[in-house]
Amino acid sequence: MKFVIQRVSEASVRIEDKIVGSIGKGFLVLIGIGQNDTKEDADFYIKKMIGLRIFEDENGKTNLSLADVGGALLLVSQFTLYANCRKGNRPSFIAAGSPDQAEALYRYIVEECRRQVPDVQCGQFAADMKVSLCNDGPFTIILDETLRQ
Repeated sequence: MKFVIQRVSEASVRIEDKIVGSIGKGFLVLIGIGQNDTKEDADFYIKKMIGLRIFEDENGKTNLSLADVGGALLLVSQFTLYANCRKGNRPSFIAAGSPDQAEALYRYIVEECRRQVPDVQCGQFAADMKVSLCNDGPFTIILDETLRQ
């Protein structure tokens, strides 16, 4: 599993010129699901993401969490995070989870986040989406399998 977390001042997702998800201050999270990922993996990443203290406090230190600043989440499924570019110039996506497995886990992640964060927006699984954001910092954190080694 891979979460690419971008601290944003605003972000949105459009599908065919219609905004389907939009947030102000919070995290835009691109989510990649691999072949062997489980709900337990998802729970680990969700807990780590929600607990990240990457918002600035009154002293300018990155010391505040999403809850501390009343931030929102915009969750976007992105299988291309599993692109393997080692051979040739055409990426292989063989390590990405199957569409059925990935969609089920993505939906699980969205629902679990909604249990813990008041404002959770999302893209649409497998849709052609246009993602806009204002990365605040810029500040980007990548959570992946290296966390669990």
